Amino acid sequence: MPDSTLPSRVRIREVGPRDGFQNEPEVIETADKVRLIDCLSRTGLSRLEVTSFVRPDVIPQLADAEEVLTSIERAPGVSYTVLIPNEKGLERALAIREQAGEPLFDEVNLFLSASETHNRKNVNRSIEESLAGLERTIKRGREAGLRCEGVISVSFGCPYEGAVPEERVFEIAKRLAFAGCEEVAFGDTTGMANPVKVRTFFEHARAEVPDPELTAHFHNTRGQGLANVLAALESGVDSFESSFGELGGCPVPRGATGNIASEDLVSMLHEMGIETGVDLEKLLACARAAQAVLGRPLSGHLLTAGPVDWARG
Repeated sequence: MPDSTLPSRVRIREVGPRDGFQNEPEVIETADKVRLIDCLSRTGLSRLEVTSFVRPDVIPQLADAEEVLTSIERAPGVSYTVLIPNEKGLERALAIREQAGEPLFDEVNLFLSASETHNRKNVNRSIEESLAGLERTIKRGREAGLRCEGVISVSFGCPYEGAVPEERVFEIAKRLAFAGCEEVAFGDTTGMANPVKVRTFFEHARAEVPDPELTAHFHNTRGQGLANVLAALESGVDSFESSFGELGGCPVPRGATGNIASEDLVSMLHEMGIETGVDLEKLLACARAAQAVLGRPLSGHLLTAGPVDWARG
């Protein structure tokens, strides 16, 4: 029987087509990206982050953002998200949207880091410089009818600075919400969180930042990803980001491995009696297809073990 203290249903944003593909050493063919995104669109996932309008010379793996967006088959009931690094990125995204004469995407994710060092290494700006730019970008995004999510990297710890004060993270979150973000995601970008810290963090976050939807984004760098999900659930979080096949990571620093695997997350939630709306077998098929495209084993646990089969014996 489901635990009545936990959410009865969870929303999942699949970030593999962006967060995962951009961290691969090779550039995945556009046709393969489109095929995998369309596969994910048919799983019951309600939100998909499909690409990013970053500079092509910086992240060549996502240089085909326009072609991907105009080639995928938009599925009813699915909200498509793009990552936006700055105002120029939003201008590029809106231009292709206008040129196509159709929505193409519904939401934008905008990001910065909770530590000065990580933010400098990631986007070469101070936190204040990033926030000022994002506030302008969020305003323009809302004017264009887009739902905005602010993503705060290294919210639970920075590989360069160590502990990150909660107060700093929450102040950033409040500014993002005031600027117009309807959702704020807290990223454990290099896998430094633990369940006790996560539980306390989100208890405080719900009190300090009550208005936007609060989302957890965990990485499995040190094998604690799903344990951190449970702690977040116990604190009332019902929105998560994950990546099929456990794809992804963080370009700075080295060794920051992938997100929690979407199929592992969905399997755990379903075993706990929590609804997701996702067809686990279809999602696993997408992860297997990604594995075939990349030509190497992926690290999602269900890719090896498969779902629990209660009908046996």
